[in-house]
Amino acid sequence: MTARQAVTLGTVQETLLIPLYGRAVESRKPEPALRDPRAEAIVASIDYDFARFDGMPSLLGSVLRTALFDQWVSEFLTAHPDGTVVEIGTGLNTRYERTDNGRARWFELDLPDVMAVRRSFFADTPRRTSISASVTDPSWLDTVALTAPGPCFFAAEAVLPYLTEDEVHRVVDGIAERFPGSLLALDTTGPGMIDTQDEHDVLAKVEARMQWNCPAPAALTDWHGVASVLDSRTVAELPPPLCDRLPDSLREMLSGLAAQRLPQVEDYRLNLLRLR
Repeated sequence: MTARQAVTLGTVQETLLIPLYGRAVESRKPEPALRDPRAEAIVASIDYDFARFDGMPSLLGSVLRTALFDQWVSEFLTAHPDGTVVEIGTGLNTRYERTDNGRARWFELDLPDVMAVRRSFFADTPRRTSISASVTDPSWLDTVALTAPGPCFFAAEAVLPYLTEDEVHRVVDGIAERFPGSLLALDTTGPGMIDTQDEHDVLAKVEARMQWNCPAPAALTDWHGVASVLDSRTVAELPPPLCDRLPDSLREMLSGLAAQRLPQVEDYRLNLLRLR
């Protein structure tokens, strides 16, 4: 039997293992919301106590978030097949494997300890480049700008809430300054979720804690770098093209969840922004 790979990650970086496991668990279902055999293989090869997350509702939430981000990326690549996709805090995501069109330019950014693990599973290609840096270090923008053709889509999934509001401001403004008119997908959480992290089904099992809360994503247009909010929704209110592809039982569950308008669901939103 092949030995499983140990991983050494920082406090916040450890959270990347949650959506990875969520995709692997979902992918094994007879009718999954998202198929990701690569995530299954990676989970099987890593020495980590993933079982601590078993049965947690937030695993499915992370899968639905990823599925929506995938759809936004696919729609972008349909409109701009030679464009550029930048994965901010890429972790062990496999969005390239799921959505690449064979023409786009991809950049995958994360901290050095994450990239040390990621390089065990993914290799750079002429169209796919890994960047080892913090999102708060503006030098990564120079790397992308040197070879990024066409319009750009930036995906920051489960990353920015772990920064301070000032840091998020600088990141968003920096992207807007270098890549005006680009799209940015990000998740936001309100103060309720920030205040109850210690009781959260998944976050309670790790040490990382979110810092930035955004109770009204529509107000992001007050920021210098944000031109408009193109979409903002909860995981229970997925758009019809995506919802129509989900198993019937899951669609029924999400419909009931949306009707309840639970604070813990309403507090967490997935957003697509157009930058100035």
